[in-house]
Amino acid sequence: MKYSGQILGIVAAMLWSVSACAGEVLHVYGPGGPFPAMQATAQAFHEAHPDVEVQVVAGPLPKWREQAMENADLIYSGSENMMTDFLTAMPKLVDEATIIPAYLRPAAILVHPGNPQKIHDFEDLLKPGISVMVVQGAGQTGLWEDIAGKNGNLDTIRKLRANIVYYAPNSADALQRWTGKDAPDAWIIYNIWQIAHPKVAEIVPLGPRHVLYRDMDLSLTQRGKANPVAAEFYRFVLGPQGKAIFTRFGWRD
Repeated sequence: MKYSGQILGIVAAMLWSVSACAGEVLHVYGPGGPFPAMQATAQAFHEAHPDVEVQVVAGPLPKWREQAMENADLIYSGSENMMTDFLTAMPKLVDEATIIPAYLRPAAILVHPGNPQKIHDFEDLLKPGISVMVVQGAGQTGLWEDIAGKNGNLDTIRKLRANIVYYAPNSADALQRWTGKDAPDAWIIYNIWQIAHPKVAEIVPLGPRHVLYRDMDLSLTQRGKANPVAAEFYRFVLGPQGKAIFTRFGWRD
């Protein structure tokens, strides 16, 4: 992971020995997509520093906004536009100088186990009779449109839109629909959701003509900036151990 000298300087200036802060509890907030990897990283940090507990709360912003305003040490996002929205919704909470794009994941097509509709690529989503679900909010705002319009073909956008049967407000809502009675044939979302829920979906890659990547931002809050243990966890997420965990969950740097 390569991060700027400015951020390195900020973190280095804040770092003390974690052992000096026994019994510390860190509070981390963000969306559900990166949560499995972030939770695993928090557990690994706790195992390395047993006196420090990292509590990760995930979900749509309204679920945790009020709590985060009171005690957040770190905030992570599911995309750049999401982090920008966080700055607007929670003014003066995040230390903007510490915001860093941490890891990327690709968008993909999820299909039901066994791929009953034999969907093998993006073009199959445009066929008549194929039902598609997309997520219209959170870190996927505009994602399906960008995928369909990537090559400048308006007809592709028209055909995909005609096959979309559900616009989920967030990924957690989409997962409920996916496992319910009115499940669509295909779901455009990030690969990490299949990795986190392997029993309910299989991955079909979008292919190089249509695949898009979006990142996860990581940041310290003003409270976290003043906390050397929070700074140590921030560095841990971005470092070799954090990278290995995020890679296992489908992310890349």
